[in-house]
Amino acid sequence: MQGDSVVVTANRSERKLSNVTVPVSIINAKQIQEMGAIRLTDVLKEQPGLTLTSGFGAGVQLQGLNPDYTIILINGEPLVGRTAGVLDLNRIALGNIKKIEIVKGPSSSLYGSEAMAGVINIITDAVNAIPLQASLRYGTYQTIDAGVNHSIVNKSIFYQGYYNYYSTDGFSIRPNSTSRTTTPITRFTINQQLKYNVSDNTNIAISFRATDEKVKNEISVVNGGATITSFGYEHNTDQNFNVSLNHRFSNKLKTSFRGYRTEYNGRQDLLTVSGLPYYDLLNHLFQRVENQTDWNINKQTNLIFGGGTVLEGVKSNRYDSEQVRKTNSTGYGFAQLEMNPSKKLIVVGGIRFDKNETFASAFSPKISASYKLNDYNKLKFSIGQGFKAPDFRQIYLDFTNAAAGGYSVFGSAQAQKVIAQLMTAGQVGTLYDTYYQLNDLKPEYSNGMHLTWDYEPNNKTFVSFQLFRNDINNLIQVQQVAAYVTGAQVFSYLNVGRAFTQGVEIESKYKLTQNIMFSGGYQFLLTGDKDQIEQIKAGKVYTKDANGYSRLLTMNDYVGLPNNSKHRVQFKCNYNSQSGLFANIRFIYRSRWAVNNTNGNEVFDNGDEFAKGYLSVNSAIGKEYKNGFSIQLGSDNMGNYIDAVNLPNLPGRTYYAIIKYQLINKNK
Repeated sequence: MQGDSVVVTANRSERKLSNVTVPVSIINAKQIQEMGAIRLTDVLKEQPGLTLTSGFGAGVQLQGLNPDYTIILINGEPLVGRTAGVLDLNRIALGNIKKIEIVKGPSSSLYGSEAMAGVINIITDAVNAIPLQASLRYGTYQTIDAGVNHSIVNKSIFYQGYYNYYSTDGFSIRPNSTSRTTTPITRFTINQQLKYNVSDNTNIAISFRATDEKVKNEISVVNGGATITSFGYEHNTDQNFNVSLNHRFSNKLKTSFRGYRTEYNGRQDLLTVSGLPYYDLLNHLFQRVENQTDWNINKQTNLIFGGGTVLEGVKSNRYDSEQVRKTNSTGYGFAQLEMNPSKKLIVVGGIRFDKNETFASAFSPKISASYKLNDYNKLKFSIGQGFKAPDFRQIYLDFTNAAAGGYSVFGSAQAQKVIAQLMTAGQVGTLYDTYYQLNDLKPEYSNGMHLTWDYEPNNKTFVSFQLFRNDINNLIQVQQVAAYVTGAQVFSYLNVGRAFTQGVEIESKYKLTQNIMFSGGYQFLLTGDKDQIEQIKAGKVYTKDANGYSRLLTMNDYVGLPNNSKHRVQFKCNYNSQSGLFANIRFIYRSRWAVNNTNGNEVFDNGDEFAKGYLSVNSAIGKEYKNGFSIQLGSDNMGNYIDAVNLPNLPGRTYYAIIKYQLINKNK
């Protein structure tokens, strides 16, 4: 039932899913189409072990770890342009996607920084013989999504072009918005891919992707009990260019040289109701040159090795000057050895070394194995180390938010100097103990373990049980280090945290008949701050009871890290007939999660503010015709669950209709 799809992300090279030794999920184009999904967020919110976040756009948590610990790739190349660590996944269109691969667990041994939690790789390079595809979707809030995909294929050349237009009168995709329906968005996406076969053994591939997004903002921010409303516009652009030269020396040896350049520009112009302007600019440039060589030493042994260099820089008005680009360079090398000592056992070991211009070097080892107990049972085990280097924001930020009460955040490289100047000017009234702990930031590290049992007794049933544990050290956290004489806060970044996430995931599929399939997933998640737990056990943390009196906090009161739910459930029923008719209904449940520390002890416990648990139900029905046309109707969040503060990405009940046309190539 799992099939033997080809997976690229897990090993940086093509492997059959049955030979992969780490937890991998594959979402193919047919699944995406039948969901009626148009943005990456539409797909990821229905996957086991993943949770969407709402702050600074739509990010994704993987197994309890925040969005800045999961690297997002398109065809193996990273996207940039994160705000507060969040890469807004709403900006990624799905119309030409072949599949999405999700690898869970530390993957820094192959992908370096930002892969502590795992990898999400969006693969668009599908060589197909369909000369033209077009789709039009219309839905609630006057939402329009129109896409055209065309290709030219012959013996030597493959070309594919994709164009997408998206607009909506809008629901809020930013936190703390006063209204769910006053965020109009227009977004254009273009993707061009060209592959030329120089010979039977050599090819050149070129791809270009660009996105242009405009958002009309109405944002209200609550700080210190005051609500400040701002109006204005946001303009974001994203360009990616990739070229690769690929050569096969023999059936056993091949190599690839890749060059990649991506640039993100984000600009926000707001005006507060008091007349104060708010201007925000972010320009992130990322350039990489890399080589990877695959060597099939013999039938039992494969070796992948390579290396490269990264040059990146950021300009922002939140740093010293938007005219000066802060830069950093990284050189790296990696190797991975795969061995098949028997037909039942596969062992993979890998290591990567990153030499960072600004930070200490990082080694990222990983080992994984798969053992086939019998025809029905397979065990997988992986253990590895991930790391995340401090980002530009955490080092160089010099930001005061006039649109939210005048608080300031300073990066670690300049916090003490800037605060000392403010004190001399008489603007800072209080220094906290954390001010004296300010120091150069170190990379964050995680050690992750995954144990998987796959059970497939027949071609109708598949069940996967997964146990996981992630331990994070040197956790970089925002801490208040001072206060202005006005009472506004002054924050900076410190390596002060030790945390963990652990849990169980269960995924299952059952084919009831030739036409009906059931599938589902469940995650049980526990998280915690290790230092806070030690303080609680030592009897040093207090909370307030129902009458407002202080009492000692117990471990039974402790709920772990914020924005994490203990329980998540997904359930789907799919119907497909040979006549082209398909229908599905999908249930997504998330239990409550902590959002605000309201009792002043800086620990999240049962006395704090929680977002309520909720159930969302999505459904779709469609029909594919032999002449190339297809139609689809659908509704998301059918129960109309709304929590505008904690779930701004969930806009209430929506409806949509899709019409598609696919030109049939009669010569095929």
